[in-house]
Amino acid sequence: MSASNPRAMTVSRPGRAVRSPEGVATAPFWVEMLLESSADGENTAMRATLDPGTITRWHTHPRGQLLYVLSGHGLAQSEGGAAETLRAGDAIWFAPGERHWHGAADDSPFSYLSIQAVENGSIVEWLQPVEECS
Repeated sequence: MSASNPRAMTVSRPGRAVRSPEGVATAPFWVEMLLESSADGENTAMRATLDPGTITRWHTHPRGQLLYVLSGHGLAQSEGGAAETLRAGDAIWFAPGERHWHGAADDSPFSYLSIQAVENGSIVEWLQPVEECS
């Protein structure tokens, strides 16, 4: 049986952050899961906090991803496009299967909320490292 989102109001208090898995970014970063599920169509949500210069690998999300910048300055790039500067209050949508990366600018920590839906038990496919931020 798949784990599902809560069926009633649930309060999640801060303080449950863990380090990201090795190899998904240029350096580990803090991740706090806010909503977890492995059931198709349900959402997962997390708060991520990256040190300056930390960027993710190229990756995709089977049902897309919404990022909402909480603090700091960051960058995001979709394959074939230019890197975009991100600031607190920006909302960024990556379409299902859109190959992209995101991370902290060299001179600033970066914190965001990430929301993505589950498909076939997965929310992300990690790909190769970013060769150059352009």
